[in-house]
Amino acid sequence: MIGADSHKRTHTVVALDEVGRRLATKTVRTNDEGHLALVEWAAQFADRDDEGVRFALEDCRHLTRRLESDLLAAGHRVIRVPTRLMAGVRQSSREPGKSDPIDAEAVALAALRHADLPVAELDGPAREVKLLSDHRRDLVVQRTRIAAQVRWHLHELDPDLQVPSRGLRRQCVVAELLEEMDRFEGVVARLARGLLERCSELTDQINTLEKELRDLVRQLAPSLLDIPGCGVLSAAVIVGETAGVHRFRNKDAYARFTGTAPVPVWSGSSKGKVRLNRGGNRSMNCALHMIAVTQARGVGPGKTYLDKQLARGKDRVAGLRLLRRRLSDAVFTALRADLRAGVVEAPAEPLRLAA
Repeated sequence: MIGADSHKRTHTVVALDEVGRRLATKTVRTNDEGHLALVEWAAQFADRDDEGVRFALEDCRHLTRRLESDLLAAGHRVIRVPTRLMAGVRQSSREPGKSDPIDAEAVALAALRHADLPVAELDGPAREVKLLSDHRRDLVVQRTRIAAQVRWHLHELDPDLQVPSRGLRRQCVVAELLEEMDRFEGVVARLARGLLERCSELTDQINTLEKELRDLVRQLAPSLLDIPGCGVLSAAVIVGETAGVHRFRNKDAYARFTGTAPVPVWSGSSKGKVRLNRGGNRSMNCALHMIAVTQARGVGPGKTYLDKQLARGKDRVAGLRLLRRRLSDAVFTALRADLRAGVVEAPAEPLRLAA
């Protein structure tokens, strides 16, 4: 196992044997030449059956994305190690202090101790969905901030000027406000006019991205859209964050990933007690919550299930929490159905990195 400690300029790697003894250490640059040198150096640890070397990388996507791609293209296996697992490894280490080799060794040891860590793959359609979905969310945040500024400027210009709730998302409302700006002069009016034009541009970009996401999600996960209450945006978040349902061995592992699996907190006679799981992928958890809220309003079977939980003495928050757990299983089943039907692309075969 080769563990890596990644930074913006360098990657430090440490090779361990099957029992965790350090074999070698190397530091390379974070460019093509450095990655090629790393692949050539790692060849000495390759298996005889040419299955490649196992690399363990700390789960820092922006720092390790390019390194992952090059290692996968060279035919190696890349394991993503959550940062929280490294703390316990460093505490149990016999070598005090903190350095790049110590951190790289901690990553490798964590990968050796935990057999079911996520495995990286070559980029596919799911990453395209994630990039588009994240970019759309950023544009929505920008539009919300601009809308708040516009409202204050409009209030200063004319307190009687009425703007409908969420009206700045509609192009017709923005066009009417731009016409109203012709009545005013000065810096405030000029700033308000510029912000309204920017708001209109953002709305066009957001709508275009939503249409593109709709086409992609219909191709990748049609069964997911069949779940009542699951719209295009929620489905896009689920497809992008899941990044291939084949990575999860069963629905329980997927529930831990989505943060819907409860955490056991029992000891002795208090067997069976659990508490809310605040971990997992929070974007996934939010998407499932939106589906649960929609179903609780009468769209799909969620309202019947929620009413049953309320009748048993659960409050609404606990009932929605249980409903999210059921929806996690439904999403897992839908994604697996699309995978078996060949709708979702299978993992690509690794390429070989030319010397």
